[in-house]
Amino acid sequence: MFKRLFKKTKYITVSPEKLEEFKAKEPQEDVEIKVGKGVSQGQKPNIPTGMWLKCNKCGQVIYKKDLEGSYKVCGFCTYHIRLSAQERIEQIIDQGTWTEINENIKSQNPLDFEGYPEKIKGLEEKTGLDEAVVSGIGKINDQSTVLCIMDSRFMMGSMGSVVGEKLTRAVEKAIEENLHLVVFTASGGARMQEGIFSLMQMAKVSAAISKLNEAGLLYIPVLTDPTTGGVTASFAMLGDVILSEPRTLIGFAGKRVIEQTIKQKLPEGFQSAEFLLEKGFVDKIVHREDLKQTLGDILKMHNFKGELDNFAKNDKKQILPDKLEKIDRTPFEKVKLARKIERPTSLDYINVIFDNFIELHGDRYFGDDSCVVGGLAYLNGTPVTVIGQQKGRDLKENIKRNFGMPNPEGYRKALRLMKQAEKFNRPVICFADTPGAYCGIGAEERGQGEAIAQNLTQMASLKTPIISIVIGEGGSGGALALTVADEIYMLENAIFSVLSPEGFASILWKNAGRAQEAANIMKITAQDLKDFGIIEKIIPEPKGDASLSPKETAKLLKQGIVEGLSEKLEEDIDRLLEKRYNKFRKIGQYIES
Repeated sequence: MFKRLFKKTKYITVSPEKLEEFKAKEPQEDVEIKVGKGVSQGQKPNIPTGMWLKCNKCGQVIYKKDLEGSYKVCGFCTYHIRLSAQERIEQIIDQGTWTEINENIKSQNPLDFEGYPEKIKGLEEKTGLDEAVVSGIGKINDQSTVLCIMDSRFMMGSMGSVVGEKLTRAVEKAIEENLHLVVFTASGGARMQEGIFSLMQMAKVSAAISKLNEAGLLYIPVLTDPTTGGVTASFAMLGDVILSEPRTLIGFAGKRVIEQTIKQKLPEGFQSAEFLLEKGFVDKIVHREDLKQTLGDILKMHNFKGELDNFAKNDKKQILPDKLEKIDRTPFEKVKLARKIERPTSLDYINVIFDNFIELHGDRYFGDDSCVVGGLAYLNGTPVTVIGQQKGRDLKENIKRNFGMPNPEGYRKALRLMKQAEKFNRPVICFADTPGAYCGIGAEERGQGEAIAQNLTQMASLKTPIISIVIGEGGSGGALALTVADEIYMLENAIFSVLSPEGFASILWKNAGRAQEAANIMKITAQDLKDFGIIEKIIPEPKGDASLSPKETAKLLKQGIVEGLSEKLEEDIDRLLEKRYNKFRKIGQYIES
């Protein structure tokens, strides 16, 4: 009578749409089916051979056909299950366009490490690979590129002599064929069995990447789980644009090594893709189902062969009025309009003026400042780099955007994107809208002054056209760090000043209450700066207020940018730089005896 009382029940999780199919194919004795629910933590489910896989992150058992239709992404925890090189090729490369290169390079045993040749041979037979990376040429959404795809099934993707050689040859092939390079990383780091030879591959591949950079070609590493050790400390972090799959493990030293060294428990999410995005080392986290499209879009932008002669013709022309509609407003009234919470932000204008905006993140040093947004976009079919200072619409968003006051990371991110634009001959458009650079302890510790200074000097000599527009508050050096440009425009009710009127009154009169009086004498309006010759254009705000007519204002703003940029694109770059220098060289009023 007690025969079945203590018999252990086995649990299998099945998606609702596969329930009947499972019942028809699998024996049901001692099996409880859970529809859409998980098994208990730590419980090891019974997995029928061939039909099911277990997610290594959440432990759920997943029907294989469900995985095939979801890019091998767990439907329970969204973990991106590791792919083989062949699976990656099938997901990313256009069908029939893949040609493998650098085949038949075999590992040797430079240290005469016992058992190493046998291990390599066993993995060759098990995986069908000759090494931990596959390289070739293929098309991603019709964009030809050189690809390297690491496969963690082979020696955990560790980098030995053959991996380093195949990667280096792929870089050299990209230079030879004038093609961009995409590398999917998946590695535990250096290959211990090859010792110093493994270590030196880090330098070899990194040196090759520097040659690719000199050739003006794009390099995109796509970080997949795991990307650690010597791979992280070399080619994985050298990309022009660094993408990552969600929840990827990314780091140099292992978690256990760090914890044992510092005797501290590491925080949740440490060394994840999301952690590195926050810390400024990853441009974008892309879900696997969107990866091909994202790569194709970025490659297409960098393969641009359009005629710049048609740049200004691709837009329906609107004539900017020579004179603004007369609205009597005091300077302080314009200050209040510039600060108005409903006023359109940089992103509001970017989303109307540009097409296919791809936001990029991070300064590659410390963090990603959400007060400064930037990335790639098209303006009338021409690739451009767009950067803007971003305020919030409500308290929550303003806290996220630091009330429009950039930290050093924001300026360094902006400069990184500008240098990238210079490399690929993309014009730069900047939107300034800030009460000023953030003045906090952390900002000073991380070099706020140095970050602003670098932007000023680097923008002065940046070898690509720059147009900057003050769309709201142009607060002191915080705004100037985005306005060293060939031409500076201001919206009709924007302001640009050495300091806020309140700060000006506090310093000179020790009374912030005299801000209105200060605004009247500081000469901070668009008309004042136009009269001084500091800015080139005033962009009208229909209805006298951009917040009342955001789309109409954006159209006029676009027309102003297109007109100015079309002239700059036709200029010789040396002449452009000379004129940019002279623009700022002549600013100032003095007498000389």
